[in-house]
Amino acid sequence: MQAFSIAPMSTLLFKLRNVPDDEAEEIRKLLRQNNIDYYETTAGTWGISLAALWLHHNRHLEKAKELIAHYQVTRAEHAQQTYAKQCAEGTQRTIFTLIQDAPIKWIAYLFGILFVLYLATIPVSFLFL
Repeated sequence: MQAFSIAPMSTLLFKLRNVPDDEAEEIRKLLRQNNIDYYETTAGTWGISLAALWLHHNRHLEKAKELIAHYQVTRAEHAQQTYAKQCAEGTQRTIFTLIQDAPIKWIAYLFGILFVLYLATIPVSFLFL
């Protein structure tokens, strides 16, 4: 009987679904700077696979999770500070500033919504007369 060895399984470290590109790149850079061996899977052609960062070995798992947790706390603090600064300066974007930037687009959206509501509420028999 022949014995065989089982290679260690990869470990999921960080899911990349709905993660901004800049955040994903900063996490990759963080892992490289700390000599943590990882690989990346993509969502695939149809976007149904798991886009994620994986560790080849478990030995760096705790360190990698701590680094990512610290990074995310720092990123959240920076985002909150930026938001507070923009609110204080009056430069934070609101729905009204978005409408002011592109009024024609918003009017077209409004007419599209009203048209769909109209089609959804008219009697069906009226369509076939």
